Amino acid sequence: MDKNLFTIILFYKFIEIENPEKLKKEQIKLCESLNLKGRLLIGKEGINGTFEGKKADIEVYKKELRKDPRFADVVFKESEGTGHAFLKLKIKVRSEIVTLGAGTFDVKNETAEEMSADEFDALYESGEDFVVLDLRNDFEVEAGYFEKTFNPKLRNFRDLPAMLPKLKVELKGKKVVSVCTGGIRCEKATCLMKREGFDNIYQLKDGIHTYMVKYPGKHFKGSLFVFDNRMVTPVVETEKREVVGKCIFCSAPSEDFYNDDSFSPSLKTICCALCVLTKGKSLRKCA
Repeated sequence: MDKNLFTIILFYKFIEIENPEKLKKEQIKLCESLNLKGRLLIGKEGINGTFEGKKADIEVYKKELRKDPRFADVVFKESEGTGHAFLKLKIKVRSEIVTLGAGTFDVKNETAEEMSADEFDALYESGEDFVVLDLRNDFEVEAGYFEKTFNPKLRNFRDLPAMLPKLKVELKGKKVVSVCTGGIRCEKATCLMKREGFDNIYQLKDGIHTYMVKYPGKHFKGSLFVFDNRMVTPVVETEKREVVGKCIFCSAPSEDFYNDDSFSPSLKTICCALCVLTKGKSLRKCA
């Protein structure tokens, strides 16, 4: 299978959806007609999806989605597919399209000021003091992260509200730029953080993925963790790319993720090929 035939898209939009079930049926019909696989969450607060398909079919999907005035300005983050990033199509209605569990927000008006990839890169070059707050799960950060990253070590995104009092102390007086894969977690999280008194906080517009496309191998080190069968992607392959992930046992460089079933629920962790054979009895390869 020629992987160059396939494209993976990542997208979301916070916007009021009056009838999520109706949209679900429409999306299932459209995606099945284009042989797309992946997942889409639909809620009254918007949509959050990632699909893989042949390049031509993905282009049709993008065109069709943007015909709906609600989604005319959706930003699609794209990367090269493999043809087997997803096993099936899953489209579901959920109360939240990204689960924070902190109530409802007027995201458009409450979210933090956006910083474009260009502005973010210029901030590094300026020498100004700031902190990058990575709002991804801890295991995602292990595979790749920005210089100046503060890792709150979230096991799940929904753990953030309970951590805010501690973060407020640790980040006091600092300029904070929040980051996540595609932007959706930052949009919602910074609404809550502003309510809780974080007043010098920004967010990286359209996420880490967009920065990596524009500035490959620069201030982001390692690879981007993705929630599909690839597990990680360099987004844009460069000679400068570092493998920053480390084996949990011997600290050797690695980007191979496994589910550690000694925890309940399982935790994702990095392990090298040698240690899997000798020490990884509780590890199960991520599919």
